[in-house]
Amino acid sequence: MAIDLKIDFSELGKIDPNDVSKWPVALKAIVILLISVAVLGAGYWFDTQDQIAALAVAEKKEEELKDVFKVKQSKAANLNAYKAQMDEMKLSFGAMLRQLPSKTEVPELLVDVSKTGLNNGLEFDLFKPESEVPAEFYAELPIKVRVSGNYHEFGTFVSDLAELPRIVTLHDFKITPNSGVKNGDDTLIMEATAKTYRYIEEEE
Repeated sequence: MAIDLKIDFSELGKIDPNDVSKWPVALKAIVILLISVAVLGAGYWFDTQDQIAALAVAEKKEEELKDVFKVKQSKAANLNAYKAQMDEMKLSFGAMLRQLPSKTEVPELLVDVSKTGLNNGLEFDLFKPESEVPAEFYAELPIKVRVSGNYHEFGTFVSDLAELPRIVTLHDFKITPNSGVKNGDDTLIMEATAKTYRYIEEEE
């Protein structure tokens, strides 16, 4: 049985809005369709839209968790290599710590620095140890030095300092002509800060 969905628009003015049973089938179908669309639209606006947004957040979080998992999986797969590397680093760190003098060895180290300069023909105009500068597990011991000599003597002095069994570094170099010598004398003045380092004992 075919249903006639044609609407006689001339009859629309005669339709009683309070008596739906007498409406034409076509009009009923249109009204039902509009109500269905409105319900679906309202459902999307008030519920589905929020669910879609929550889904997008969840998908983003899932990607982040996948990345974290990949990183942790890679670390777990290389755990033995990491442990071996850590052991090697501990050995290297221990060797470096052994190059730092203890409190009782500092005076001997200062003598070594002074002897190194004298052995290279330098004359000390100033050799002034200053206050310690504490760091995390070591302390810096700056020493202000001013020596006179020539470029070659300065070079061998710096080289010999680097070969000491303890760590000594030079900072803030300043080399100037020695104004107190006769013309033709190649003597120069070098001012610098020599830094040595002391291991801070646990009880300190």
